[in-house]
Amino acid sequence: MQFTTEHKQLSETVIKFVQKEINPHVAQWEREAQFPSHEVFKKLGDLGLLGLKYPEEFGGAGLDFSYSMVMAEALGECNCGGIPMAIGVHTDMCTPALARFGSDELRREFLAPSIAGDMVGCLGVSEAGGGSDVAAVKTTAQRVGDDYVINGSKMWITNGLKADWCCLLANTSEVSSTTPQHKNKSLIVVPMDAPGITRQKIHKIGMDSSDTAELFFDNVRVPRRNLIGQEGMGFTFQMLQFQEERLWGAAGSLRSLDRLIDQTIAYTRERKAFGKSILDNQVVHFRLAELRCEIEALRSLTYRAVEAYVSGKDVTKLASMAKLKCGRLSREVTDSCLQYWGGMGFTWDNPISQAYRDSRLISIGGGADEIMLGIICKLEGTLPGKASAK
Repeated sequence: MQFTTEHKQLSETVIKFVQKEINPHVAQWEREAQFPSHEVFKKLGDLGLLGLKYPEEFGGAGLDFSYSMVMAEALGECNCGGIPMAIGVHTDMCTPALARFGSDELRREFLAPSIAGDMVGCLGVSEAGGGSDVAAVKTTAQRVGDDYVINGSKMWITNGLKADWCCLLANTSEVSSTTPQHKNKSLIVVPMDAPGITRQKIHKIGMDSSDTAELFFDNVRVPRRNLIGQEGMGFTFQMLQFQEERLWGAAGSLRSLDRLIDQTIAYTRERKAFGKSILDNQVVHFRLAELRCEIEALRSLTYRAVEAYVSGKDVTKLASMAKLKCGRLSREVTDSCLQYWGGMGFTWDNPISQAYRDSRLISIGGGADEIMLGIICKLEGTLPGKASAK
């Protein structure tokens, strides 16, 4: 990646915003298990940070995905994982398909106010019986006149309690010999104030400040003009959205992991045991050096993947590798650092213990580790009966 002055200025702007508008309130928002998303998003929108890669005619900056990556990495300055995740869902997970394939009318109604920070969006894909198995979703959207009538439920929806609209994946036709599972799905913009929608809070072991909901749809009617792109293309569109989600997630972990190493170095340098600092033990400083190397390797992989993505290449394998490595390395770094903090690392309000809890989601959300491995194996041609796709 070649970073421009604009990339660096963007990073500085995001870091300053986090230090001023987010970090002073993180402890309170974590206790309350939510943050004022409309208020925070409006401030981000006023700074032009919610539509970096989207068309200028809808309020975006018209830049490429590398700027989203820079913003994701800079959000690692946050003292929690929940708020960056909520922002990322809004900017790079529920809006890409709408921006790329939605009608101008739909983009004016939902994308433009989302970029301005006047609306909060969420992504409705996962269900209780189908998380990583996207083709298994059961929610239906039946055509009735000029409307879709939606029935079903969605699970683990970030921003779900406060969202103004949802990018919903639903079955718009029956599975048949001519319409397989990956061809009967569509993405539909659903206003969250539509009659028949019920939201229920989900309590988690981490990412506390990010509200997470289970959504229920009971004969919810939305205009058929709310369809994103063509009917039956929802699975394909969602797979494209996943690429940006996975790259965003990998980039978002980098600064955070570096900060954990920095904090652990500072703490272990001051903490004494048996007449010397914990950091003076070779097993400790060697391990921290190894972990720093791993973070740099992930950074290089992520930058390479984003550079290829921006140039128009298929980065399915690289994005899957970055997502896999990100989840596993986050668990490894937080576990090792917590160990060196000793009993203090096991206290609830410790920054390492919070990162330990928050980061566990990375290997599950956006496609579990096992899904990433399956994608990589398929593209490597190492699955039984599969030829290499390289």
